[in-house]
Amino acid sequence: MARAIDTATVNLSQADLEIAAYLAQPQEPGSYPGIIVLQEIFGVNSHIRDVTERIAREGYVAIAPALFQRVAPGFETGYTPADIEVGRVYAWEQSQASELLSDIQSAIDYLKTLPHVKKDGFGCIGFCFGGHVAYLAATLPDIKATASFYGARITNATPGGGEPTITRTKDISGTLYAFFGMEDASIPAEQVDQIEAELEKYKIPHRVFRYDGADHGFFCDQRGSYNPKAAADAWEQVKQLFAQQLQK
Repeated sequence: MARAIDTATVNLSQADLEIAAYLAQPQEPGSYPGIIVLQEIFGVNSHIRDVTERIAREGYVAIAPALFQRVAPGFETGYTPADIEVGRVYAWEQSQASELLSDIQSAIDYLKTLPHVKKDGFGCIGFCFGGHVAYLAATLPDIKATASFYGARITNATPGGGEPTITRTKDISGTLYAFFGMEDASIPAEQVDQIEAELEKYKIPHRVFRYDGADHGFFCDQRGSYNPKAAADAWEQVKQLFAQQLQK
């Protein structure tokens, strides 16, 4: 039975910046693990808010920080080609990996201030650009479980430039699940294999899921690429990951 939840928009203090974040949490008193939800290039839009709420109904306190706060406060958009081009610029040209990690840590630190949030390990989940950022976030000591959905450019880039994010694999301290659609032109199968090989090389606890017939964005029911079968299986895997790693 899904839990009743409360939602709110909160602000995270980050140096001289206030970062907006969408918070969802169970109404029933208890002690719950915290989950960071990492947006696509489209901002903390209705899809990301919906995912945040779904996670809260499963018994977690979930928070989705606005990753584009520095460059586009309040940015939220749809899925047109024009929207995609704007979002890509914000994600890859105007974001910096170090700032994204700092913002995610701010979200974790905020959750630690809530009396009903467990302090001994957090999870994160991200989609598209957020799937890439989730791979980065997995290197944070507080993150014990990561679900990375179709994170493009992990093998050959990092936000703002620098060594590709895959070079940080050795710094991952928790368990990582990665989800890919095999029809995703933006993430060739060879890159998926490269990510899996790197996780194996450094003995990172992981699973890599490859969905035949699924395209980029297959988890989002607002996109034409939505694949109900792949999305349903991936959701079950995510629930299993978080339960095993965070509900101990």
